[in-house]
Parts: sequence; C-alpha cells; structure tokens
Amino acid sequence: MSKTSNLVSALVIACTVALAAPAVALAAAGPAPSVVQGKKHKAKVEAKADKSRVKVGEETKIKGSFADLGGQESLSGGEPVIVQQLKAGVWVNLSTGTCRPNGNFVFSLSFSLRATVTLRVFHPETDLYVSAVSSVFGVVVI
Repeated sequence: MSKTSNLVSALVIACTVALAAPAVALAAAGPAPSVVQGKKHKAKVEAKADKSRVKVGEETKIKGSFADLGGQESLSGGEPVIVQQLKAGVWVNLSTGTCRPNGNFVFSLSFSLRATVTLRVFHPETDLYVSAVSSVFGVVVI
C-alpha cells in the first residue's frame, strides 16, 4: 500500500471510531427514562356481598369501593378489580371488572354448587397504585 492509501485508511478508521464512541457509550448507559416515575399510591379496597346466603343459581351482587389513600380527591375510574374465591388454599379469579369514576364497583355472581364460598376483591398493581385486597367475606350457597 502507498503512503496515501495508508493515510486515507487511517483517517476512515479514526472517523468511524469517533462517530461510534458516543453511540457505544449511550448503549452502555442503558435506556434513559422518558418520564421520572413518582411514588405509587396506596389504595384501599372494600367489598361485601348483598346477601350472605343464596340458593344455587341465585344471583348475588358484590358491591364495593376503591379509594386512594394518598389523598387524591378525584379518581379517573377504570382501575381494575377482581373478585377471587379461595379454593384449596389458593385465590382463584372469578370475575374481572373496573371501577366507575367515583371508585365504586358492582359484580353479579351466581354459584352452581352448594358450599360456603370465601371471597375477596383484589386490585392488582398498576402504574399508579400498589396492589390492594379487601377483607375476606363469605357467602353460603344452599
């Protein structure tokens, strides 16, 4: 190779390294957060069954409310809530819904077997709230 071609090759390599170095440094630093996340709010879920005893196939309503414990006055609604039943020591999802803008929710459920059913309402963790559960309550299906 001639002296000129060596000089051109060295110049091309130097430019490539100079252009690639900031990109490599940025990739090594990881993705930059687009929004600084604030602390998630704590929430409170309250729920109860309209009737503590129902017949097989009879519909009962599970009514409750979701409240922000961080002092936020107005809820935008749409927060997910899930009615769960305790089966063999494991909470199993029965029905899923969302809160109204005022934080209230209503589920209509019926059961096909005679049993004492242990229920709760669960709010999963979201971008805004940590997870929360209601107190456990029971319904006797006769």
